[in-house]
Amino acid sequence: MRQKVHLTTHNFFRNEQKRAGNIVPLLLLAAASLLASVWTVKDLEWESHISMGQGFALFLSGLVFFPSTYLASNSLFLHTTFGRKLVKTYKLSTGDIFDISNKQVSAIQALFCGITGFTSCRYSCKRDILRTSHYISEAYAWFGAAYFFYDIWSMYKVYSAKISTSQLNGDAKVNRSINRAFKLLAYLRSNAVIVGHHLFIGGFGFLVITYLRGGLGDCFFGFVYLMEASTPFVSLRGILSKMGMKESPVYVVNGLVMLVTFFLCRIAMFPYVIHMYAQTIGKDFVSAVYTLPRGCLVSIAILLLPQIYWFFLMLSGATKVLKKSVSNNNNLSNPNAK
Repeated sequence: MRQKVHLTTHNFFRNEQKRAGNIVPLLLLAAASLLASVWTVKDLEWESHISMGQGFALFLSGLVFFPSTYLASNSLFLHTTFGRKLVKTYKLSTGDIFDISNKQVSAIQALFCGITGFTSCRYSCKRDILRTSHYISEAYAWFGAAYFFYDIWSMYKVYSAKISTSQLNGDAKVNRSINRAFKLLAYLRSNAVIVGHHLFIGGFGFLVITYLRGGLGDCFFGFVYLMEASTPFVSLRGILSKMGMKESPVYVVNGLVMLVTFFLCRIAMFPYVIHMYAQTIGKDFVSAVYTLPRGCLVSIAILLLPQIYWFFLMLSGATKVLKKSVSNNNNLSNPNAK
């Protein structure tokens, strides 16, 4: 019996080492896809446009990069000694691990968006803000479009893992309502808004940046890319929450930084960009708004209104956290308080 247990343990660790060995190939694959995307655009002039062939090459690179990074992160948590220590320390479920990996990739994508937006704004906004364009905005539209389709799959993996965990824990309600054969349909039904958002951005948003805008307004689309500057802080908040660190100073500070960057990059950015446009055409702010095409106004509303709603939700949550933090500090400083 002891020999059998020893053999089983030995085989387990052998399998884990084998699975952990996938991390390096996955990371190399992700790095190779990035290099391939850079190679695709290396000979372009600053104001060149992306051809269909270059675009598909960039899109395929994105389809390789994002899943490879996600799977490498999962393997790190699940199949390495360091990762298993983190899982044990913070009591993470498989669903939590997948969710953390998803948020890490989301933060990386946001970093790429930030670089794209900064480059585009720095180049185009110093020239003719209506007509100057930098190839990076179209290039990343192709590469980044892959992220939104990858993320639909990644979110499904998170959802599926959480449902499986609930079933293992004997959640009878989940067992009755979710059948394995209908898990995908249940995911689409419960995540219809975010899936629709991803399809809209990855499809229509991609077409706007690459073709429908006719090469105009690159400076303004640079600011749209910069909207993602708050995402790493949003992702970090989610990760800290999964790790049970809501009471930590890091969580509070990150929340405040998230609020500031979210407001500046996702809300205040819109009136600032319209102000820039008004100065360019020599009109006041209100008159400039009336000169915008109806489709542009509708697009602004679709982008801005959800940001305002999410900002107030974040503000409400941050207020609760700060009140709780102040209350805890008062209790520590006054041990006689009841």
